[in-house]
Amino acid sequence: MKRLRSILPIVLAAFAILLVSCGGNVAKAPPVYTPEKIAEIQRYMTPVYSAQERMPELAEYIESEDWKNVDSFIHGPLGGLSGSMSYINRAVVLSKDRPALTELYEAFYEDIERLDAAAGFKMYSSAIDEYKSVLKDLDEYIDTIPTESDIAS
Repeated sequence: MKRLRSILPIVLAAFAILLVSCGGNVAKAPPVYTPEKIAEIQRYMTPVYSAQERMPELAEYIESEDWKNVDSFIHGPLGGLSGSMSYINRAVVLSKDRPALTELYEAFYEDIERLDAAAGFKMYSSAIDEYKSVLKDLDEYIDTIPTESDIAS
């Protein structure tokens, strides 16, 4: 019996070591978009979609050289997008999509700044060019946002 008592702790220790070493990390599936995540993204995209629908209004202001309304539009509907777009990039989309969306977001706001400067100096041709860039960047940003088709099956 004494012999069994001295061997028992060694056997238990070996068994514990075996259990710990064989119980490695369980591989996690890569993160995917779920219907709930897509719904959250769409909720934060509402002001972005609204601004996209109103972009022809900005074009009309530029065409008529109504610089006061151009300025109001830039600092109103377009200026208000910063919070939504920033939050989407930072906290809502998966990390694999963040770099592309952040790049488009930054390009969008650089073009808005240039459009604002052109409007401030009442430079019609520059304002038209920058409007086209703003519109292109906004459309690309929206096209890059994950949708229901990106939900993993």
